[in-house]
Amino acid sequence: MNRLKLYFQLVRLNKPIGILLLLWPTLAALWLAAGGKPAWTLVAIFCAGTVLMRSAGCAINDFADRDFDKHVKRTAERPLTSGKIAAWEAVMVAVLLTLASLLLILPLNALTKELSVIAVIVAGSYPYFKRFFAIPQAYLGIAFGFGIPMGFAAVQGIVPAAAWLLLVANVFWAVAYDTEYAMVDRDDDLKIGIRTSAITFGRYDVLAIMLCYAASLGLVFAVGWQYGLRGWFSAGMLLAAACALYHYRLIRSRDRDGCFAAFRHNNWLGAAVFAGIALDYALR
Repeated sequence: MNRLKLYFQLVRLNKPIGILLLLWPTLAALWLAAGGKPAWTLVAIFCAGTVLMRSAGCAINDFADRDFDKHVKRTAERPLTSGKIAAWEAVMVAVLLTLASLLLILPLNALTKELSVIAVIVAGSYPYFKRFFAIPQAYLGIAFGFGIPMGFAAVQGIVPAAAWLLLVANVFWAVAYDTEYAMVDRDDDLKIGIRTSAITFGRYDVLAIMLCYAASLGLVFAVGWQYGLRGWFSAGMLLAAACALYHYRLIRSRDRDGCFAAFRHNNWLGAAVFAGIALDYALR
């Protein structure tokens, strides 16, 4: 049971914020692709797949960063970094969870399966982008948002331009919230040589975050308007914009606790966007 608890911590099931940040854009894509009425079997498959792939991503991330995390106060006690589990165990967990997620999509069409292979490659390679890419959060946005084109492919058998615009919107959103997260560890990351958007943006970090929020919400609004969403969708988008403004209050002083609180609060921003989409379809 103690081993299972360590695996539970390894894949961050005790910290579900990452699952929710993947789930909201995925659900939004399913609702848009299906005109507000996605099959519940699809919803179940994508929800379960989101949990599995986020968990696998955490395991492989800790494996890749095992020699870096020991130098960061917030991550030094993670199961792998602290030596409570072995590196091969983290890889085993990641592989098993990935295989389980691939089994989930066996009933889906060929295009969805092909996109899932790309999603696995992107998710698995993300941790290594922090070694050389100046804004790895943008790559994270692709990894966290690949449920969007997969959702459209599963429903429609194609990936329309709107799906790719939503993926771009998700990249901007990920850069915003993960820069807030990176601001918490900026001092430690500078010492160990990890590259993050918080370091790249420097003193313009807060401005960059707010511009990314604006770009993300603007793109989502444009897609929703194109799909005929109006009143309730607009209300959801206004609520999401209010969340972004609240985040500005939290991060403008660059206090660590405030930045981490802003990162966690993005769950509500994503929920507001999805709620606006779902309610607009449901209450027509």
